[in-house]
Amino acid sequence: MTEAWDRLWTPHRMTYLKGEGRPTHGEAGEECPFCNAPNHPDSESLIVAKGTWVFAIMNLYPYNSGHMLICTYRHVADYTDLTTEETAELASFTKRSMEVLREVSGAHGFNIGMNQGSLAGAGIAAHLHQHVVPRWGGDTNFLPVISGTKTMPQLLGESRDLLAGAWS
Repeated sequence: MTEAWDRLWTPHRMTYLKGEGRPTHGEAGEECPFCNAPNHPDSESLIVAKGTWVFAIMNLYPYNSGHMLICTYRHVADYTDLTTEETAELASFTKRSMEVLREVSGAHGFNIGMNQGSLAGAGIAAHLHQHVVPRWGGDTNFLPVISGTKTMPQLLGESRDLLAGAWS
């Protein structure tokens, strides 16, 4: 029997699903990707914007095109451990990321949130970060349900360049 469906192969996702090469949460002296990112050129590390206390960076494993993370520079795991200044700038960067995503991509809505702790789903639980995921009408379809595949219409570097250009 021949299937009439085309296949969209995204083998790079299997690395993430299996945990191969995935950061190990920056614990026990291991390198933390969020601590290391600001030490490299913004275009290389996919940083969109830098503030005094936080920075915006593209998610390497996005749910949608334009999926950003707002990260603290300080290696802290829990939201309640943030200073007043960090909390204020995190909120400001979240608002700005929404404005930029609306401007650049016409996002209709957003999923915004933090997974606090590995049991709550945090991929890198030791370093606080907030997800800003743009959403569009009709962006959820049969493909993820039937094939476990999500289509991404834009490369991370291209998304980063558009967002960084519109940020300032």
